[in-house]
Amino acid sequence: MQLDRSPARLSLPALAAVAVCVLSACSHSDGIHPIVVDSQKSSLRSQETPADRARPFLQLGQKYMELGKLELAKDNLLKALNYDPKSVDAHTLLATLYDRVGDRNQALQHYRDAALLAPKAGAENNNYGMYLCKLGQYAEARKYFGAAIADGFFTAKASAYTNAGTCELLGKGSLDQAEANFRNALAIEPNNAQALFQLANVFYQKNDFFKARAFVQRYDALAQPSPDALLLARNIEIKLGHADAARDYAQRLRDQFPDSEQARTLQSPPSS
Repeated sequence: MQLDRSPARLSLPALAAVAVCVLSACSHSDGIHPIVVDSQKSSLRSQETPADRARPFLQLGQKYMELGKLELAKDNLLKALNYDPKSVDAHTLLATLYDRVGDRNQALQHYRDAALLAPKAGAENNNYGMYLCKLGQYAEARKYFGAAIADGFFTAKASAYTNAGTCELLGKGSLDQAEANFRNALAIEPNNAQALFQLANVFYQKNDFFKARAFVQRYDALAQPSPDALLLARNIEIKLGHADAARDYAQRLRDQFPDSEQARTLQSPPSS
């Protein structure tokens, strides 16, 4: 899935050219340079909003995440939340960070908080839906993909449709609903490789092997080959009785991904 796989990309404001930080929070060796605030301007702080006070720590947290310094990133993002508990961006970044380090409970909590704070926002609902799907909560995930798609300002709807369709397949849901989601994704992005591959998968499961082959061939023409796609293409050709084509895909799988689980599943080349 695409955590938008981009799981959607995070909808954060662009980083300022220079991050404002306290001396204890960053150092020159990190490539982040503190600014000394004129004491005469300190009176302006009384006019700052919670978001204003959180912003420097939010920016630092994102920067440290990019540098792979996750403890420093967490510290700054938690400081951002301390100043602005309703910061959707801080919750989203923390969810991503906790997911990266394998803390699923904290990741789920922060994805949920972001979605609750922005109940009509496409990116936050898509992210939470993806994480619910990752945890196997398929029925709950559908609601959040629906909310993401309903956001008229959400520009990554093709990803949300693709994620919704993929989650439908993972949850052994409706093949027709999965097909509809992937077709909606392709209506927006005709060259959406993931949607093309998954439609081939849907038609394979529906025993419509000619349509399955058409979509896997479109995928193969657009995207870098993957073990899953090559194995699916090989299996489609077997079902169609095309032994030579099946052997070709099997050989590509062995040559390009010799250590993959998919290559290990191959038996002797199929006979006609």
